[in-house]
Amino acid sequence: MFALNLANLGQYTDVVRLRTGAALSLRFAEPGDADALQDYFRSLSSSSRYNRLMGAAPELPQTQLDKFVRAGEGGSYSVLATVTVGDDDAIVGEARYAYQAESASLEFGVSVDDRWHGNGIGAALLSNLECRAAAFGACRLFGDTLRSNGAMLGLARKLGFSFSHTPGDWRQVRLEKPILYAPKEIPCVSWRLAATAMPSPSTLR
Repeated sequence: MFALNLANLGQYTDVVRLRTGAALSLRFAEPGDADALQDYFRSLSSSSRYNRLMGAAPELPQTQLDKFVRAGEGGSYSVLATVTVGDDDAIVGEARYAYQAESASLEFGVSVDDRWHGNGIGAALLSNLECRAAAFGACRLFGDTLRSNGAMLGLARKLGFSFSHTPGDWRQVRLEKPILYAPKEIPCVSWRLAATAMPSPSTLR
């Protein structure tokens, strides 16, 4: 596996085109993104934030925010989906993932700004996560979502995920997909580069 160069995380950025033709950048979150990332979570609708955090909270808890912007801390990573709006890069989606070596699985959580639903951002994030899973040598990509999260369930079904019960929580559904190869439809620089030597599992919320 390749070691992650924390001093130059920008080299792992992927750029894809949305249905509108706009460029979507997928990059690691860094400490300087903390305020913008917190603003992103605050701007989510109450239902989207509830679905992502699995509970009622007005924002991402500070302890979790600190972890979200430190790539590799505890074996977990955050990916920001950004677009250029005027002179600024706006966060329109995010994903959090961690490799579980004992099961050769990559666990993930993901959200998309309500105002950007329908533009293919969720699909781009999940495809990018497949590449990252391949980089670790993972055999499976999985995540949990609430049974009431129809948008996520619909997207996962479209992308070939299977559904099962989440152990220990009847409110949730487990989404799973085998990793057979790195997807070819997106650049995914990360699939060969964004893997660390000693990954470990971590909480994704």
